[in-house]
Amino acid sequence: MSALTLAQAETIASAALAKGRELGFAPLTVAVLDAGGHIVVVKREDGSGIVRVEIARGKAWGALGMGLGSRNLAGRAAKMPAFFAALSTVSDGRMVPVPGGVLIRDAGAAVIGAVGISGDTSDNDEVCCLAGIEAAGLTADPGAPFA
Repeated sequence: MSALTLAQAETIASAALAKGRELGFAPLTVAVLDAGGHIVVVKREDGSGIVRVEIARGKAWGALGMGLGSRNLAGRAAKMPAFFAALSTVSDGRMVPVPGGVLIRDAGAAVIGAVGISGDTSDNDEVCCLAGIEAAGLTADPGAPFA
């Protein structure tokens, strides 16, 4: 298994923000975490709200913690609210189970980190996550919708 490098994390964050500007999204905040849930890079655009760092980190942290992209977690949270209330408690409120938290996989499909974005709609945040990960030459895993 490879490790997420600072250069890769920097590429992910910069490319994600560039995608947001290209598409005219609201100001974004990007948090890129390594496989252990530690922050590697955080970038917050001018005008991005003050709580956006925590939301972006929570999207990425939740994806890592559960091993599922946050799109999948959102569907599960809607169908299992008691379980996700318990997860919120045991994680000290660090999980944000909405789209916009994407696992980062290496060439061997191992999870090497996650990126979370907050600032626009969750779906638009996820679009930027995917663009950033692709720009770094890695594989994005947003999680299939939970049925």
